[in-house]
Amino acid sequence: MNNVIDVKQLTKRFGNFTAVDHISFEVAEGEIFGFLGANGAGKTTAIQMLCGISKPSEGNGTVAGYDILRENEKIKRNIGYMSQRFSLYEDLKVWENIRLFGGIYGLKDKEIAEKTDELLHRLNFEGEHNSLVRYLPLGWKQKLAFSVAILHTPKIVFLDEPTGGVDPIMRRQFWEMIFEAASRGITVFVTTHYMDEAEYCDRVSIMVDGRIDALDSPQTLKKRFRADTMNDVFHQLAKKAKRMEN
Repeated sequence: MNNVIDVKQLTKRFGNFTAVDHISFEVAEGEIFGFLGANGAGKTTAIQMLCGISKPSEGNGTVAGYDILRENEKIKRNIGYMSQRFSLYEDLKVWENIRLFGGIYGLKDKEIAEKTDELLHRLNFEGEHNSLVRYLPLGWKQKLAFSVAILHTPKIVFLDEPTGGVDPIMRRQFWEMIFEAASRGITVFVTTHYMDEAEYCDRVSIMVDGRIDALDSPQTLKKRFRADTMNDVFHQLAKKAKRMEN
């Protein structure tokens, strides 16, 4: 199976501060990969490098087949991205958001029209076609945002705390969408503060103070740390952290 992410010794410094400290890992095609860490661990900085937003201070690798040092613009065009903080334009209608992002991702007008109809039907959103996004319930916004992020069928989608503030039932429905995307070969790279969601991942990495301190399947990590849950594993590692800010 091909790796969609393959990075070695990835490092990011800001002056004398090393936010990400020589991390190396691979993520396979179709894998659901959990990227965990307490606030200040370096997750956000690492994701910015993987998404082509920030250049590494050291290290090398590829994302979606493109070099992170020389082809960051190509990376941006060949991935999907969704965050809790920004995913949709709330002052635009549902269909306008879909059309806008379809254009950003380089889809043709006919393809955007087809995918819009398909997406609205799959989400049972036909009645919300002309609704302003700001008036949708939070859970609906998150489902729409995820669907828009993979509208162009990218090799990988980055989800940065996508279920923050969503109730447990809607979180489970959101994860059903993640499983379906992964079954179609889309790699899912997800950060979350909900440790029950870490159990859904094929593999999980846990960052502490800029380094990856553990990386394996949830089952293997629980055995290694003699823990009943991923929450127990996470806290065993996170309590070693010395810094509290990214």
